[in-house]
Amino acid sequence: MIPVTVLTGFLGSGKTTLLGRLLRSPQFSRTAVIVNEFGEVGLDHDLIETSDESFVELQTGCLCCTVRGDLVRTLEGILRRRDQGAVAPFDRVVIETSGLADPAPILHALMGDAGLVQRLALTGVITIVDAVNGFETLARQPESVKQVAVADRLVLTKTDLLEGEATDLVKRLAAINPAATVLTSSFGDVDADRLFDMGLDVAAEKNPELQPWFGLAETAHFGPATHDRSCHDAQISCFAILREEPIRAITLTLLLEVLAEHCGADLLRLKAIANVAECPGQPAVIHGVQHVFHPPAWLAGWPSEDRRSRLVFIVRNTPKAWIEVLLQALEAEVGEVTRNVPAA
Repeated sequence: MIPVTVLTGFLGSGKTTLLGRLLRSPQFSRTAVIVNEFGEVGLDHDLIETSDESFVELQTGCLCCTVRGDLVRTLEGILRRRDQGAVAPFDRVVIETSGLADPAPILHALMGDAGLVQRLALTGVITIVDAVNGFETLARQPESVKQVAVADRLVLTKTDLLEGEATDLVKRLAAINPAATVLTSSFGDVDADRLFDMGLDVAAEKNPELQPWFGLAETAHFGPATHDRSCHDAQISCFAILREEPIRAITLTLLLEVLAEHCGADLLRLKAIANVAECPGQPAVIHGVQHVFHPPAWLAGWPSEDRRSRLVFIVRNTPKAWIEVLLQALEAEVGEVTRNVPAA
């Protein structure tokens, strides 16, 4: 599987500067960059080696192209060229969105296309935030709030232009998305290892409890006294729901169906590891964005002694209590049906 990272951020936040700096690093050679916006490829000219109608070969061994139509077709085309040896054999994909873009449709494409999910694995979302203008941008531009809300990593850029600390902005970001790790960048320089240190596979290797993948390692602990912590930004909230007892597969399926139907665009992100009753030794990992859910990934075994189901939500206008009551109702209904089914 080829890992895919979505890079987003509002206009002028510094996405291209940061990306150009990263692509100069030897560790990021063999990267395919998809620029999902109109106009010319925005990378520095000294990175460019050759080009054809849509693909740009970079001196670092990377590949760049601008989406001129459907993103799915673009990804299918670049994978086909890779298989045919027509382009450099890239090891990762970075999709840079337009500054005004809602990143959700891109996540939908990566998670919902049957062909792509066999080849590409979404590792996470990086959102770039201008440390100088970010607070005002969040107040005026709803797109920027959503870009922050869906992020796994937040990068503060232009910190060299600040006279002091970006304390108010950091608090604002934490109010919108307490689950994201916040990094800083000056002139595009950032700790690349921490920036891309996300995704389920990385988390399973580095932390047996998978908390970095959930994004709550520093903001919440899944203990009985503290798991109810949540942080709110007006309409957006982040919280975790735990279940000590295994969840039946049909209950989990019904829960996701109801959430997709009734929450839709308000379900900004869902990450979960579930103890499915029918497969007690193999937890299911679930990743959802709005009404689209990635096919469950089944781990070979539990990464720790903690066998609780953990569902982490970032939602808008959706109370935690409503989801808890919904889950309880579905558990009760499925349990009643199961008890009334005659034994074979």
